[in-house]
Amino acid sequence: MRLSGGTVNVVNPATRSEHMRTVVFGATGPTGRQIIEQALAAGHEVVAVTRRPHNVQPRAGLAVVSADVADLDAVHRAVAGSDAVLSSLGVPLTPRPITVYSRGNANIVAAMHRHGVKRLVTVSSSVMDPTWRPTGEFFFNNVLDPLFNRRVGRTAHEDMRRMESLVRDSDLDWTIVRPSGLFDHPAATRYHVAENVADGLFTARADLAASMVAQLTDDRFVRRAMAVITTEVRPSIAGLIWREAVMRKK
Repeated sequence: MRLSGGTVNVVNPATRSEHMRTVVFGATGPTGRQIIEQALAAGHEVVAVTRRPHNVQPRAGLAVVSADVADLDAVHRAVAGSDAVLSSLGVPLTPRPITVYSRGNANIVAAMHRHGVKRLVTVSSSVMDPTWRPTGEFFFNNVLDPLFNRRVGRTAHEDMRRMESLVRDSDLDWTIVRPSGLFDHPAATRYHVAENVADGLFTARADLAASMVAQLTDDRFVRRAMAVITTEVRPSIAGLIWREAVMRKK
């Protein structure tokens, strides 16, 4: 099968030399916590935005802002004075209407415009590319994907499409990041990235976070969608469905 993303690149996780004041939305979610740790390790100053500030451990280089991304004034206060924004907003799959992706990113974009902040890296999903059909994954492509992504996850993915559209229409230096099935792994691997879509079923949160932090000082995917996949480790599909589609947020 031919993927529209073209050649997949291998990325070695590395510490960056340039330091940026970076605002992280979704900071107390599973991916947000990884972003905080990796951004701090890379020498960036981090502003963690969360409705649950007591869940963030204080440390050098980290400021915590108590805010709801649906509150535009609070988002303005959080973004002011920053150099970049990383958003890992997410909700569990549900048939109920979802607006957190589009409304949250609309507020983030508005705040960035107001305060002159240009660099935005925000999480979407591999499902957004219609050609995403991981090679060798017959059961997923023909059973699980139609059942979970196209039915249970329909409202979430509809909102992701709205979010991608409004981000693309902005004049920001945006990167839309498209992971595949998210799972936990203790450390970043030699993850793969490609434009728009990559041939893989899974993405470790550590790799998703590493790919997003790397974009703070990498312009290869500015104003592009970047797919990121993990190939060195693989979770149980059954366990992944239960943990990620039912129990957890991004």
